[in-house]
Amino acid sequence: MDNNTGNPQAFDLSPEMLDEIQTNIEEIIKSFPISESNKLDVIKKINFMYSHTRHLSVTDALTGLYNRRHFENTIEREFLRAKRYSNDLSIAILDVDFFKKINDSYGHLCGDYALKEIAYLALQTFRKTDFVFRYGGEEIVVILTETPMASAIIPLERLRKAVENYPFNYDCKSFQVTISIGTETLREEHQTPEELLEQADKALYAAKEGGRNRVVTASDI
Repeated sequence: MDNNTGNPQAFDLSPEMLDEIQTNIEEIIKSFPISESNKLDVIKKINFMYSHTRHLSVTDALTGLYNRRHFENTIEREFLRAKRYSNDLSIAILDVDFFKKINDSYGHLCGDYALKEIAYLALQTFRKTDFVFRYGGEEIVVILTETPMASAIIPLERLRKAVENYPFNYDCKSFQVTISIGTETLREEHQTPEELLEQADKALYAAKEGGRNRVVTASDI
């Protein structure tokens, strides 16, 4: 899928490159033959613009969640950290059930509305230390740091129920939305982040095949 799905303002520069550019600009400004107070004022303004630009580079414009590019950087970092320190790490993939039907019945703007509401519910459900990403289309990925499977199931079920019971209403039309979730936790046999994600994806597929609107763990299949 497109890494910048739903983000027409996505930047092609990586956050690391933006960091380097910002540092270089500060050094250039410090060399200007102007007063120190003017230098500080310019640097403050540039830092503000930089912070905004960096935020856009890692964020999905539609949902406000982190984007897929940021997911790829984050899962690599958290996977290596968990392996190194023997920490728990769980990952979940959620997909909106019958999303095409929502678009076909109520229009794509309604589909966008549904995704934004689900993103809001997700951000309200998970901890500040967790990471929530729009992976592509109607798929959302959650990285639950320092979380074993038994603990990961609790917020995942809470989110599933919250979406199921949420009063979706668009253009005076009420409708119900459900989500399916597949999840996996880091195991000794996982050698790469891709293996961890693949197992969660298989669990998601099983959730869909099993009737949707449910959470399935990789160990269940």
